Amino acid sequence: MFLPFFQTLRSGGVPVSLREYLSFLEGLSAGLCTYDIEEFYYFARCTMVKDERFLDRFDRAFSTAFKGLEAITPDDVLNAVDLPEDWLRRELEKHLSPEEKAQIEALGGFEALMETLKKRLEEQKGRHQGGSKWVGTGGTSPFGAYGYNPEGVRIGQSESRHQRAVKVWDKREFRDFDESVELGTRNIKLALKRLRQWARHGAEDELDLPGTIRASAEAGYIDVKTRPERRNAVKVVLFLDVGGSMDAHVKLVEELFSAARAEFKHLEHWYFHNCLYEGVWKSNARRWGEVTPTWDVLHRYGPDYKCIFVGDASMSPYEITHRGGANEHWNDEAGHVWLTRAREQWPDHTWLNPLPEQQWDYTQSIALVREIFDNRMHPLTLEGITAAMKELG
Repeated sequence: MFLPFFQTLRSGGVPVSLREYLSFLEGLSAGLCTYDIEEFYYFARCTMVKDERFLDRFDRAFSTAFKGLEAITPDDVLNAVDLPEDWLRRELEKHLSPEEKAQIEALGGFEALMETLKKRLEEQKGRHQGGSKWVGTGGTSPFGAYGYNPEGVRIGQSESRHQRAVKVWDKREFRDFDESVELGTRNIKLALKRLRQWARHGAEDELDLPGTIRASAEAGYIDVKTRPERRNAVKVVLFLDVGGSMDAHVKLVEELFSAARAEFKHLEHWYFHNCLYEGVWKSNARRWGEVTPTWDVLHRYGPDYKCIFVGDASMSPYEITHRGGANEHWNDEAGHVWLTRAREQWPDHTWLNPLPEQQWDYTQSIALVREIFDNRMHPLTLEGITAAMKELG
């Protein structure tokens, strides 16, 4: 009966496998969630979603698969299946306190509850605040909002206060995690985390549990061993294109730079304009007075560094192919010469382009840069950054 739900998840872009689906069915068979739609939602999400990027897609797929489920009443259930009234009553009593049982019995059960609601809606005029009878807010009536009743009907309330009648899957609280949405610093950090090289260095202040067990067994007494903390030892040199057509992408590049600085302990960054030439700089405010020769940068960072270029690669083709083609100064060597040197110095390299990938074929300079970088160019999106990090790793 849940196969359509599984198919909806797959068609909605949630990479759920048959293994997760079988675990989901096994949990249902074990009675982990019974007669509670919210418990069912959270259990399904827990078993079906392996990556937080797909939480929003799961919510949308769940809403599609079970649309209208929140509107089903106990009468609908009773009409759909022939369950003995005594059995239902016993099941209900298991989950109610004596006070709740008394309140529900005072109304005469669910049928009386709904009949009373219809009558009060016909009788009542205007808004009611507090109290225990009218449909309103902040009271103890079974009908209304922002109050409490163990078997109530929520009316005119935008959210649940006691989690008894809310469609949690329609809230879509996780849309920022979706890899198809606009980039943000947090999402970029998640993508950059895929580029890691663990190493242990520094003070030995972390307990080495396997080493302690082994040493203690050999010595015959407790012999505590410690080791340096494991850290991300990957080293990155980042080249950022600034000015001109890149002004439209400043916010996006700032988010990438902020995330990279937080994620990589060994990060060196340099700025260039349009194409890499004989000089780069650290500060855009002093770009003309404090230029560092590119040769120095090439010799300063060894081939163990990962090299990332960020730029739209949109310029005159002559800036890449000809000496003297740069638009701000005379370059003695063509841009492609310096790009090739960078690529050869750092074998693990990639280029992130903030322009949408479908626009790349309309700019000749982008094609030239892609050729120089052996097609190691990716769009500056979460999927693109993830692919680039896998390529560098």
